[in-house]
Amino acid sequence: MLQNDRLRPALDAAVPGDGGETGGIGALVNFGIGFLRRQFAVIVFTLVLAVAISAIYLRITPPTYTAQVQVLFANPKPQFIQQQSLLPESVVDPTQIETQLQILKSKAIAISVINQLKLAGDEDLNGSSQPLNSLVRWIRGTKPAAPPAEPGDQLSDGVVAAFQDRLSAIRVGYSNVIEISFNSSKAARAAEIVNAVANAYITDQLNAKFEANRRATAWLQDRLRDLGQQALTAERAVGAFKSQNNMVSAGGKPIDEQQVSDLNSRLVAVRAQTSDAAARLNRFEAILRSNSVDSPSIGTLDSSGSEALSNPIINGLRQQYLELARRESEWSGRFGKDHLAVVNIRTRMRDIRTSILDEVHRLVETTRSDFEVNKQRQQEIEKQLAEAVSLSRTTNSAEVTMRELEGNAKGYRSLYETFLQRYMGSVQQESFPISEARLIYPAAPPQSKSKPKSVLVLALGIFGGLGLGIALGLLRDSMDRVFRTSAQIETALRLPCLSLVPLLQTPKRKKSTADNSREPDQDPRQRMLSIRSGIYWAVLGMPLSRFAESIRSIKLAIDLNPTKTSNKVVGITSSLPNEGKSTLAASLAQLIGHTGKKVIVVDCDLRNPSLSANLTPNATAGIVEVISGARTLEETVWKDPRSNLVFLPAVKKGPLLHTSEILSADLTKELFDKLRATFDYIIVDLPPLTPVVDVRATTPLIDCFILVVEWGRTKIEVVQHALHTAPNVYETLIGTVLNKTDIKAMKRYDNYRSDYYNNEHYIRYGFADQA
Repeated sequence: MLQNDRLRPALDAAVPGDGGETGGIGALVNFGIGFLRRQFAVIVFTLVLAVAISAIYLRITPPTYTAQVQVLFANPKPQFIQQQSLLPESVVDPTQIETQLQILKSKAIAISVINQLKLAGDEDLNGSSQPLNSLVRWIRGTKPAAPPAEPGDQLSDGVVAAFQDRLSAIRVGYSNVIEISFNSSKAARAAEIVNAVANAYITDQLNAKFEANRRATAWLQDRLRDLGQQALTAERAVGAFKSQNNMVSAGGKPIDEQQVSDLNSRLVAVRAQTSDAAARLNRFEAILRSNSVDSPSIGTLDSSGSEALSNPIINGLRQQYLELARRESEWSGRFGKDHLAVVNIRTRMRDIRTSILDEVHRLVETTRSDFEVNKQRQQEIEKQLAEAVSLSRTTNSAEVTMRELEGNAKGYRSLYETFLQRYMGSVQQESFPISEARLIYPAAPPQSKSKPKSVLVLALGIFGGLGLGIALGLLRDSMDRVFRTSAQIETALRLPCLSLVPLLQTPKRKKSTADNSREPDQDPRQRMLSIRSGIYWAVLGMPLSRFAESIRSIKLAIDLNPTKTSNKVVGITSSLPNEGKSTLAASLAQLIGHTGKKVIVVDCDLRNPSLSANLTPNATAGIVEVISGARTLEETVWKDPRSNLVFLPAVKKGPLLHTSEILSADLTKELFDKLRATFDYIIVDLPPLTPVVDVRATTPLIDCFILVVEWGRTKIEVVQHALHTAPNVYETLIGTVLNKTDIKAMKRYDNYRSDYYNNEHYIRYGFADQA
C-alpha cells in the first residue's frame, strides 16, 4: 500500500517508540519519565492539596488523649471468706468476662461517672469539640462556650451516648485482666474519668454482692425458723411413739434386734466349732481304718496323720519306734534276722504300735465327745434364734414407723444445723464486704496524644496525594485520545509521519498599500496575492526556522515518492476543519516556487474556501467559473512575484449543493490536465474528510494525498473513522503531517527522542529560534 512499508519493520526494530513496540525495563522507565514530565503539574498540585488538607485537619481536629487502667476480675478471696461464703464461687469463663465488659460499658456506669464528675457540660460530650465545629470556631476565631449543665439527674441521651463511645473495655489476651480506656481532649481529664469508671465498676460489684448477701441472709433467717420448728416437732413425735409402744433400746438399738444379733454371732461360732470337730473325727477314723497293730506304717504315720502328730504322746512313741526300726535294720544286717536281740527289738516295736493305736482310739473318743457337745449347743442356739426371730416379727411394724420418725427428726436437725452455719457465715460476710474485681494500678495522665497522629496523617496525606495525583495523571493520559507523537500516528494509522510542523506564533504584519489585492478587471500580471495574513507567508519570512525545515521535509517526501510523474498533483486534506491544511498547502507551494519550480495552488474547498479568503479576499471569480467556462484560467489566477506562486482561488457566491459532482466532472479533469501541462507541481487545498465527501470525488485528479493532523486536538478515533470511510483516499496517501506541534511539550510525550526536539541542534546549523 505505502512505498516505505518494507522499511518500516526494520526502523521499528531499531528505534523504540511510544506505541509499545519494545518492552522491558527500559520501556517502562522511559514511560515513567515521560508520564512524570506530562503530569508533573497535576501530581504536584494534588500532592500539595492533600498535604494542605492534612495540615488543616491536624489544625482543626482537637487532640485525643487515651488513658488506660487495668482491673483484675475474679480476685481470689481469703480462705475463711470462701468457707463462710453463702453464695457459690463462680467459675470465670469467656462468657462471664464478656458479661463484665458489657457491665463496664453499660449506661448505669456511664450515668454514675457523669454525675460523680459533673460531666454534663463537658465539651467532649456535648459535641463542641467535633472537627466541623472546631473548623467553624477556627474560621471565626472564637472559643467554645460550655453549655449549662442540666439540672438534677436528667441527662440527655446524647451525652450518655458520647460518653459510651469514648469508653472502651477489652480483655487482655486470655487472662482475667480487663483493660479500660477513655478518650478525652485533655490528658488529666482522661485519667480522672477512667479511674472513676474503674472505681464505679468495683463499687457496683460490691453493692451487687452486698445486696445478694442481704437477700440471702433474710431468706435464711426465715428458713431457719421453719426448720427449727420442724426438727423439734419430729423429735417430739419419736419420743411419743416410743412411749406408746413400750420400745426400749440399749446402745441405741432395740432389745429384740440386739438379741437376734447376739444369737446369730453365737450360732456362727458354734457351727464353726462343730464343723472343726467333725473334720478331726473323720481324720482320726481314717487313720484307724488304714492302720493296724501289725502294720509298720502305724509307727511312722504319713501325711494323713498330721493331726495325730501334733499329739505329744504319739509323737514320743513315734520317735522311739523310729529309733528301734533303725537299730533293728542295723542289727539284722549284722547279726541276722533271727537273732534274739533282733527279735526283742521287733517285740518292743510291736508294743509301741499298739500304744500308738490306743492313743489314736482315745483321741477318737475325745473328738467324738466334743463333736456331740458342739452339735447339741448348735441345736439349742438355733432354737433360741428361731424363737427370737418369731418374737421380733410381731414388733416390725412399730419399729419401721419408729425408724421413719427418727430419720425425719435427724434430717430436720441436720438441715437446721447446716442452714444455721450458712446463716452465721452470711452475717459475718456482710461486715466484711469483698469484690470480685480490684484495681491493679490507677491510670496516670498520658504523656502524648493518641490521635490524630501527626506523622501518620501527614504520611497519609503525602502518599495519598501522590497516589491520587498519579491516578489522576493516568486517567488524563488514558483520556488523552489525541495524536501527540509520530509513533502514535504510525501505530494507529499505519502511515508514515512525514513531518512535525511546529506551532507558529508570528504576529500579523501591518497593512500597507502594497498589500492590497488588485482589482480583477486589471491586467493579470498586476493581480498579486495578499500578504496581510503573515502566517501563510512564514516559510518565506523565516527561511531558517524549524517551520521552514518541516515544510522542506514534506517536499522531500513528495519528491522521493516512487510513483511520481513528471507533474505532481498533491492533495492536502485533514479529518476536521481548522487543522492547518490550508496553511501547509500555501507554505509548501511557496517553498517549491522559491526553488524555481512552476507551482500552482488550487483551492478545491468549494464550501469553505478559507485559503482564498486570506490570500485573495477581493477575488470575484475562481475555479468554479473556470470549470463552467465563464472565465479563463489566465483571467482567474493570482500570483506572488517573490515566490513565483500561482494561486487559483475558489469564490463562494452562494450555497453550492453539488460540490462533489463539480469536482468529479469531466471539465474539472480537463482543467487539471491543462494544469499538468503547464506546472511542475499542483498543490490542491482540499476540504476535510469528515464533514463532506468532496475529497473522495477528487481521487481521479490527485496523484497522492497528504493528511494533516493537528497535534493535541484531533481524536485518534476520528481520524481512523475518516480514513475508514474513504478507502480510495487512504490507498493513495503518502503520509501524514503532525501540525501545530508544541515542540517544548514534545519532550514530555516522546521521551525516547527528547534530544530531537532540542533547539540547540538547529541553532548550530544557522536556524533561528523563531518557531
